[in-house]
Amino acid sequence: MKVTSAEFIKSAFDRSHWLSDPRPEIAFLGRSNVGKSSLINSLLARRGLARTSSSPGRTQSINFFLINDAFYFADLPGYGYAKVSKAMRADWGKMAEDYLTQRETLALCVHLVDSRHEPTALDKQLNEWLVVNERPFVVAATKADKLSANELSKSLKTIRKTFEGAEIIAFSAETGRGRDDLWATIGRATADF
Repeated sequence: MKVTSAEFIKSAFDRSHWLSDPRPEIAFLGRSNVGKSSLINSLLARRGLARTSSSPGRTQSINFFLINDAFYFADLPGYGYAKVSKAMRADWGKMAEDYLTQRETLALCVHLVDSRHEPTALDKQLNEWLVVNERPFVVAATKADKLSANELSKSLKTIRKTFEGAEIIAFSAETGRGRDDLWATIGRATADF
């Protein structure tokens, strides 16, 4: 997909801040520091549109970006980061669950997992939730450039076994690996919306 425009629209800290627009939304979900913002920037070929940080837990709101004046990217807070208060973690979890449950404009969830590690219990829990709630999703195995070909092959086999039946895309924000495949999936989801 050719990206002709991409702009940050707003940060939503609760439901009252969500967009009221019928255009479809693509949600990006994953644990803290899995590379959501880097993946978004890579997809859009725009350095720094989605703010990245080496410290986990940076995204504390749902950040909306309008793409090609046709659909939105929604960057959700990461889960599983221990160095914030339990109350804040609970608020993030509630906000994400409310969004995923109630968004009628949600066309696709991009579930990011780190290809360097086996999926965590929280990764599995999110995957089960998406399946049970019949939310369309794709799994992006991030940081694929950090592994040798053999290591990546083993990792993808484990991820496929863990998320049986899911579409899995090996992705690297550094090299662009998987970008075209992920755009194809996003294109299908927004076209069918």
